[in-house]
Amino acid sequence: MHISALLAFLAPIVANAALPGIDVSSWQGNVDWAGVASRGNKFAYVKATEGGTYKNPYFAQQYNGAYSAGLIRGAYHFAQPASSSGATQANFFVANGGGWSSDGKTLPGALDIEYNPSGATCYGLSQSAMVSWISDFSKTYLSKTGRYPVIYTTTDWWTTCTGNNASFAANHPLWVARYASAVGTLPAGWSYHSIWQNSDQGNPGDSNIWNGDATGLSKFAKGG
Repeated sequence: MHISALLAFLAPIVANAALPGIDVSSWQGNVDWAGVASRGNKFAYVKATEGGTYKNPYFAQQYNGAYSAGLIRGAYHFAQPASSSGATQANFFVANGGGWSSDGKTLPGALDIEYNPSGATCYGLSQSAMVSWISDFSKTYLSKTGRYPVIYTTTDWWTTCTGNNASFAANHPLWVARYASAVGTLPAGWSYHSIWQNSDQGNPGDSNIWNGDATGLSKFAKGG
């Protein structure tokens, strides 16, 4: 096959192998979801909660609006490990939008565990204590929803604050953040990522890429 013909053949395959999406929080306010969909986005994560008390005031508009626009959407929880237990925060998350259903339009809830925006990088927890906190959150979320949570993190934070613990990789999908031209080295244990947050230019929010095709994303949503 001539090289130009080969490239033409491969183009749609490559285009369908990585689906774009966004994530948003209260910083984005009311989102124009029809516009988000028109730009080719296929999925969205919406911040629901933080710690044990904060609830995104725009959550309903963002979460339901994404669904109405045809996007597969899920909720995420921003962890504050110093303020309360993993179980407490998982219960709070599930009670305020972080649940999951097998309707094919709902992604499993995500635990956003990353740099402390207002204090010590690891929230004052030792590496072993951080691993225990994440495990506590995960086990509680699983018991409430039947799904393991997605883990959102960076390789640097995970290495620093969990000792690059590999025990979560077998059951927890990875949503890795790295603003670069390639996803880079993943945290220990994960041989691949499910979602890559590749920039903060999501128009609105942050830009993400699903590591697969539409069939894979639908299967992931359904729990298959």
